[in-house]
Amino acid sequence: MLIEPYAHHLGGHHPRTLAALAAARPGALVIAPHGAADPGPLRRAGARLVTGARGPAAALLLTAAQWANAVSAAGRKAFASRRWPRAVRRAPHQVTLLARCLTEGACLRTARRLVREPAAVVVLSASEALHGAAALLGGQPHLRFIHEAVTTEDAPVRLLGRFARRGERRVVALYPTAAVREQFAGAFPGLGGVARAFAVDDGHRLTDAERDGARTAFGIPDGARAVSLVGGWWPYKDIATIDAALTRLSRPLHLVVTGTPLDEEVLARWHQLPQLRLHTVPGPVGEQVLRLVYAAADAALVARRPGVGKESGLVMDTVRLGVPLLVSDHDPALTARLTAEPWARLFPAGDPGALALVLDALAAGPLPRPGPGAGAAVGMATAAEQAAFLTTTYTRLTEELR
Repeated sequence: MLIEPYAHHLGGHHPRTLAALAAARPGALVIAPHGAADPGPLRRAGARLVTGARGPAAALLLTAAQWANAVSAAGRKAFASRRWPRAVRRAPHQVTLLARCLTEGACLRTARRLVREPAAVVVLSASEALHGAAALLGGQPHLRFIHEAVTTEDAPVRLLGRFARRGERRVVALYPTAAVREQFAGAFPGLGGVARAFAVDDGHRLTDAERDGARTAFGIPDGARAVSLVGGWWPYKDIATIDAALTRLSRPLHLVVTGTPLDEEVLARWHQLPQLRLHTVPGPVGEQVLRLVYAAADAALVARRPGVGKESGLVMDTVRLGVPLLVSDHDPALTARLTAEPWARLFPAGDPGALALVLDALAAGPLPRPGPGAGAAVGMATAAEQAAFLTTTYTRLTEELR
């Protein structure tokens, strides 16, 4: 049983992982409370897609979550100004944490109503707070992938979490990296958890035909070098370093950019650079367009600020699809994994001069592509391996609760 509260959002690697896991277990039940932006892959996988809520308890929880989300949205709009005290500006985000908990509770209630003895129940995009409360509201043991800490708990949410702490024994937290696990260890000492990469290798590598077609679609000539820059420009990404590096290029380069949000002023500046040919694809985009962007590139560029230790879906994409990688050394654990890989080139985080040299070197000659077994280098399991791990972990959890 796979629960994805954000399946209605297009883009990101969460919908792709959902579809891959569903394909690894034909007949899997997928619960998407707000629907799926692209249900096609789930249908082709033979999954049973359930939207909304099933049963009065689940319906009540989902309605409460919708009201909480509305309150949070209104609060964020009303208290956006920095003239308000920080505690007031943070209050709507605390309501968001409550809304996410209520949504998860509704999904877990739905899961419990539909299948009495599931092989596994997994929340693929779980909230970073109120883990025990979700388990108690849902009445269902489960595994939960916690990707990062976006919002920390203030006193009222911490108090609610303390009242529901007994529910944490009914949960196993899955953290995509050891750094994320360490981030949560102090705040939730009673929450059992393991580090396990979230992204999976679905085996659908790019073909030569896709590469040729993508180069033609973007008008990239034979022999020219192209780099992809994928994903929204969020604060943890180091667009400033990329911006400065592109002004220092000494060789021609094509750059294919997609994602949301993007900075239109920066893009306008890049259009004027003499050595750069810029191609932009408005986002968010679906899987087929994303494959087109990656297929056009000789390498994918990932630049993050130092110390960012959460899983990079973009790094996983390059390995999954067979695209060489240019990546900053922002994460020591990731750097250690990639240092000896011939298809990866590392550069110091925040160093535009070093990045410019890496880009110029790519223009001089392409990198080898990651092979079919490259997923092991970044700790990425196949979809079948991940499904087996989730089933085994859930079985162990339920046996401990008996």
